[in-house]
Amino acid sequence: MNLEEQYDRIYKYLFFHLHDRHAAEDLTQEAFLRFLGSRTYQDENRQLQYLYTIARNLCHQYYRDRTITYSLEEADAPEAEGFEQPLLDQLLLRNALQKLSPEEKELVLLRYVNEVPVPVISGLCQMSRFAVYRKLRRILQKVRIEMEAEQDEQ
Repeated sequence: MNLEEQYDRIYKYLFFHLHDRHAAEDLTQEAFLRFLGSRTYQDENRQLQYLYTIARNLCHQYYRDRTITYSLEEADAPEAEGFEQPLLDQLLLRNALQKLSPEEKELVLLRYVNEVPVPVISGLCQMSRFAVYRKLRRILQKVRIEMEAEQDEQ
């Protein structure tokens, strides 16, 4: 497992949940400090799962300790002409993703944003690999249908 590559992925994972750049940076550092300071999971196959478990627990702790508000400063503003369609697609996708359950959002984030392997996700979520594949397929279908419905309304 390449820790440098995982650092950015853990940061994205935490930022997705927290919507706060500074908190995500702090918790990413904390996750790696705890990971490197522990000798619990030295088995190669479980290190990534352990790292995500630490990050998830830190995120839950953060929510228990603080009130979170979304900052519009984090949104990227378009700068060039001809951005309408990509921006519209991004908004449709964001709206469709917002309608997913927290568990579904977590699966999408882990698999498609952070590219976590399915066996690691199955261990993290305590379900079989086949159940993970089925859920991901249903989620993608749900998002596709939602995006098409919203696009038809416009």
